[in-house]
Amino acid sequence: MSLFTGEYECKLDAKGRMVLPAKIKVRLPESSGNQVVVMQGIEPCLVLYSVVEYKKIYSRIASLNEFNPEFRQLQRNFFRRVSEIDLDSAGRLLLPKSMIKYANLEKEVVLVGMGNRVEIWNTGQYEDYLINDNNKFSELAQKHLNE
Repeated sequence: MSLFTGEYECKLDAKGRMVLPAKIKVRLPESSGNQVVVMQGIEPCLVLYSVVEYKKIYSRIASLNEFNPEFRQLQRNFFRRVSEIDLDSAGRLLLPKSMIKYANLEKEVVLVGMGNRVEIWNTGQYEDYLINDNNKFSELAQKHLNE
């Protein structure tokens, strides 16, 4: 299992390329080669998975009964948001323009390790999704870690 943590400030060039930070790249399993899977997040960000981690999610979604209209709708909306991306020889990934637009990514982006995945955020929007009150963070942790 990949274990991604921390925040990383990165730059997106005019072509939509970004160098994957070494601390993230080193945690990609060798079996993924130099390929990652990027998808649109539920929030306005992109989500990067190693191929190994993506296959776990893929299996769950693909195994849903295709004759159930609700499952088909979930599958259609899930799979249309996914792109397999090869890292180039410089360790850069080229993000699709439609995904850059979806996440409102600009020159400065922030990558956030989320355990089995990495989120890619517009720096300004990312701040809107953080908890800036330690008491609220503590309450949320207590609520969900004491279950």
